[in-house]
Amino acid sequence: MRRATVFGRPLPDGGTIGVAATSSPYFNKSEVLRGVEWWESMGYRVKLGESVWERDDYMAGSPEVRARDVTAMFADSEVDVVQCLQGGFGAMETLPLIDYDVVAEHPKPFCGYSDVTALHTAFLLRAGLATFYSNGLMGMGWEKTPQFNKDRLLKILRGETTGQIPRDPEDPYSRTLVGGKVTAPLVGGNLSLLVRSVGTRFEFDVDGCIFIFENVHTPPWELDADLIQLRMAGKLDHLAGVIVGDMEHSDWSEERPEWPRTKSLEDVLEKHLMALGVPVLYKLPLGHGKHLAALPLGVDATLDADAKTLTIDQPALLPAT
Repeated sequence: MRRATVFGRPLPDGGTIGVAATSSPYFNKSEVLRGVEWWESMGYRVKLGESVWERDDYMAGSPEVRARDVTAMFADSEVDVVQCLQGGFGAMETLPLIDYDVVAEHPKPFCGYSDVTALHTAFLLRAGLATFYSNGLMGMGWEKTPQFNKDRLLKILRGETTGQIPRDPEDPYSRTLVGGKVTAPLVGGNLSLLVRSVGTRFEFDVDGCIFIFENVHTPPWELDADLIQLRMAGKLDHLAGVIVGDMEHSDWSEERPEWPRTKSLEDVLEKHLMALGVPVLYKLPLGHGKHLAALPLGVDATLDADAKTLTIDQPALLPAT
């Protein structure tokens, strides 16, 4: 069982957001500047790492530059929160190059999602750090990011980390696949990154935990393959519960017409999850959908699949000083 043992402190008024690019780069500079200006409009400062302005095709510079920036943001006494630029691709290549002793010695709230799942997993495994699955810097300034996401992340970073995860304000429906109630640490993230970790020294550990996963552009046959892989690797054998977040653009559509006679997304979830004998809840605003409710990882939470709720029980930040 993996449970966080190291915690950062809340973001103080006028504090500093340190930004590292762990994965893919910006395309237009305004994508970065929008995020900076949003934080500044809220009364905070932003410190950009060298990697933010690096571009090496689909990665934000070399893995050495990106890993050095991540370590430096934790070591920097001026930085209160470490936020990733965005997801994309490439974070896994940084994992062997990050100094996890520095992360453990200087714990701070760490924010990002999607490809950043690789770092969430590594920080829990190697530093015991509680982290936050949330929008990155570019998401804060993106014109399509709803206020819901921004308000939720600010609330979390300011120290209100416990309580029930809110429903999607535009589509509050969730589905109970298997009823029941359980309290355990919350572990997971983007399914593709979790599957890629299997067999590496940064393999995610979900035994005895509530396993949460989400993905985007993952049609049923790819989801089926991922869950078969996890099942055969033993990753589904000792779960306490399962939460499936948004699986955005993942049912069959004319944009992905490979196999029109296919199982539905929910058919595949039923196939793999309903026989596990643990509570299973599908569809909370956690992932690549329009609404992303910033989520603490590594802390104890209660999944009540009958009530269709997920409640964070353990504070993910230390008290403010």
